[in-house]
Amino acid sequence: MKNIDVMEYAADAQRIDETLMRRVLAAREGYDYEKFDALSVKRALGEENLSVEGLKALLSPAAGAFLGEMAEAARDRTRRQFGNSVQFFTPLYISNFCDSDCVYCGFSSKNKISRVRLKADEAATELANIAKSGLKDVLILTGESAKKSDLGYIGEVCKEASRLFSNIGVEIYPLNADEYAFLHGCGADYVVVFQETYGPAAYARFHLGGVKRSFAYRFHAQERALMGGMRSVGFAALLGLDDFRKDALATALHAHLIQQKYPHAEIALSCPRLRPAINKAHVGPRDVDEKALFQVICAYRLFLPYTNITISTRESARFRDGVIAVAANKISAGVSTGVGTHSDKAKKGDEQFEISDARSVDEILGAVRGLNLQPVMSEHIYV
Repeated sequence: MKNIDVMEYAADAQRIDETLMRRVLAAREGYDYEKFDALSVKRALGEENLSVEGLKALLSPAAGAFLGEMAEAARDRTRRQFGNSVQFFTPLYISNFCDSDCVYCGFSSKNKISRVRLKADEAATELANIAKSGLKDVLILTGESAKKSDLGYIGEVCKEASRLFSNIGVEIYPLNADEYAFLHGCGADYVVVFQETYGPAAYARFHLGGVKRSFAYRFHAQERALMGGMRSVGFAALLGLDDFRKDALATALHAHLIQQKYPHAEIALSCPRLRPAINKAHVGPRDVDEKALFQVICAYRLFLPYTNITISTRESARFRDGVIAVAANKISAGVSTGVGTHSDKAKKGDEQFEISDARSVDEILGAVRGLNLQPVMSEHIYV
């Protein structure tokens, strides 16, 4: 596919109303976080239901001096909504072929890595080995290549997964609503899409070619997934690509507006930071240290108290344990970002990025229980 402007669509891409996108982009563009002071932060912390203006204050540099108060309030909100439960899941990469050229990603089409797509029996073996750990929630991932990982192939993997797991998610290239409906019929019930950055100019700099270059089409993926019958949709910006405070605001506002438009939907947020990858060891989050990331996560919890917040293995074990004690309620375990790594054999394909927390499922179960929290393998059962 030839390069397209980030606000244009491919010929076969489904268009939907862009009013919501324009609202999010306008809010991001107009966000002057330097104008907020200590009084603004205190006012926000006093709100029973955090407003958008309050969210802006809690994402501002001024809020860095109030992390203790933010953490206390976030912990209270988390326990009121989710009790002591922490949901577990693991990702399964079934292909690392990609047609898009993204400068930060190990799967980029221009990056020289070992690439593979699991055969049907290999994917079944991977799923069976994951199921042996007791996990009931699996997230199926591919690179962004509809040629190498076509819809029928992904659907067959979802069908196999549905025999072993209660919750099945997909994190793949964006689809039209009817295509999401097809995967839902195959057993998938949630969709995760990282917008990467909500700044169109920065998006164009980092996404140089392929289907992923269309910012507008990617932005509407979650809405099309809900139109296709999916139960849950996940949102994230890759913090550190561009101005992380503006991207955090846009991510939360995007999720909030979708929740208002589709009140039946389950909404989830992730807070990933950039990580090094093969041949991209220089990649790292710009201006986003652990303190700043913790601030973002606490702000998310206070703005969207009923939302699932996931903390990934991009972060250290110490940091992840600290976050689930305060604001996150979903954690990945037994993770690898390579292809074919849950079987007894050596990996078949190279990783998307380096992880920081390589603990096993049992080790993370022990850590969660050690925090007096309750591991939950599945909160959904279809009958």
